[in-house]
Order: sequence, then C-alpha cells, then structure tokens
Amino acid sequence: MTDKITIYDKKPVDKLTFADDGMFQEVMRNPEICAELIERLLHFKVGHVEYPELEKAIKPFYTTKGVRLDVYLKDEDKIIDVELQCYPQEALGKRTRYYQSMIDMDSLMKGQDYPELKESYILFICKQDPFFIDEEKKITYGLPCYTFQNICKENAQVNLNDKSLTVIYNASAYESEKDEKIKAFLHFISTNEPGKDDFTNRLSKLVEKIKDNEKFRSDYAAMNLHDRDIQRAARREGKEEGAIEAATNLLKMKLLTVEQIAQAQGLTVEKVLELKAQIEAGK
Repeated sequence: MTDKITIYDKKPVDKLTFADDGMFQEVMRNPEICAELIERLLHFKVGHVEYPELEKAIKPFYTTKGVRLDVYLKDEDKIIDVELQCYPQEALGKRTRYYQSMIDMDSLMKGQDYPELKESYILFICKQDPFFIDEEKKITYGLPCYTFQNICKENAQVNLNDKSLTVIYNASAYESEKDEKIKAFLHFISTNEPGKDDFTNRLSKLVEKIKDNEKFRSDYAAMNLHDRDIQRAARREGKEEGAIEAATNLLKMKLLTVEQIAQAQGLTVEKVLELKAQIEAGK
C-alpha cells in the first residue's frame, strides 16, 4: 500500500504570518530577534550568537537520511535548533530524537570528542497540541509546554547529564501559560494578533516589512514553484505505485489480458509484462 501524500498549499505572500514556512526563517535571519526568542522560550541568556544557519542541512553520509533544520544557531557552549510546525507531524518524538542524533554527529565529525559536545536544545513551536491522551477522540493533554530530559526512571534525582533538552510549545494552549511573555508569544503564534507585547509587535511589524521586500517576494515565489514541482512528482510517484500494485494483483488473479490491465491502470504494456515476469520468477 502506498503512503498517503499530504499536500499543504502555500499561501500568497500578502497572506503570510510569522508562523508560516518561509516567513519564519526570514524573520529569524535577524540575530537579535533570534536571540530574544531563545531567551524568552528557553529561560537563559544567549551569549555571542553565530549568525543563524537557516534550513541547515545535515547529512553525514550519503547512505543516511539527512535532516533540514529550520533555524540552527550556536553560542559559546550551546547548540540550539528551533523548529516551527504549523501542521501536525507524525512521530514527533522520534523526529526530535533523530534531529538530536544528527546534531551530535555533525559536531563529532568536526573533530570534537564526547566530553567536548556542547549543550544541545531542540525547541519546537507547534500551533497545535502534538500529544494526545486519546488520539481517536482527539483529546490532548492541553499543556502549553512539554519539557523532556533524560532522567533515571528508578530515581528522578539521578540525571543522565547528557546535556540535551527537548522543549515543545503548544500555542493552542496559550491561555494556560503562566509566564506572561511566553503567553503573549504563544497567543501571537496561535492567532497572529500581537496584542500589547513589545516583542510580538516587533515581530508583526517585521513580517509586514518583509512582505514588501521584492527580493523576498521573488525568492518565495521561486520556492513555491520548486515545492509544487516536488509535490507533482510525489503525486505522480504515488499514482504509479498504486497502479503497479493494482496491476500486480490483477495479474495474479489471471482475469484480464496484459493489454487490458495496462489500459485500466494507465501503464505501458511493457511495464505490465515486466511485472508479469517478476511474478513468474518468484514462483
């Protein structure tokens, strides 16, 4: 069975919000904005920040599945990956686990030994709650923030001390957040209304300024064309896989001729003959 392909249409530039892909990365090009967001959400001061790498690709070996991180930055002793998710993501926990492993691998390949690994933070900002008490009934835990750290199951006072932390914010639960600055930010992510908070108002004004930037508009249009090409290719691949699966089943049933199967599934006669040969070879 082929995987279902989920397509999310890109918004026109004038409809973009801070939380949208493309705009988020563009706003975070500003190191001061980037540092202030980190300080607000992770509760520590950011020292000297290397200019954030946007959509950093990490692929240690040609045989491995790489990752593309939204915003990846460092200070003297920390590495921080910031991701903003407008739509639900499958296997979020395993995704964060893999991101963490790729970040560590990237550091080690640059010559660091284990003791030299920096503290690492995976920060996800989600518009919707990713954690369900009952997924079928869509009942979530409803927390505004979920923090994960490796501690001992037998004694919670024992910390593995691997210097890694995963923090996942749920913007839809902003009303439950007690920290007023975080509450204002999550409200902005959820509603696109900056309110009275100084930081969210600066974000909102920067978004409007970027929308008028001709280079950004041009780059965004080009990105849309690229994404549409990928989506069209994925749809074509998905349809072909489905047709091959159906043709294989029909061949096994021996109810139709090769020509009839090819016509019914939109495949070439040569492709159906190839499938037939594979079935016979497998007997």
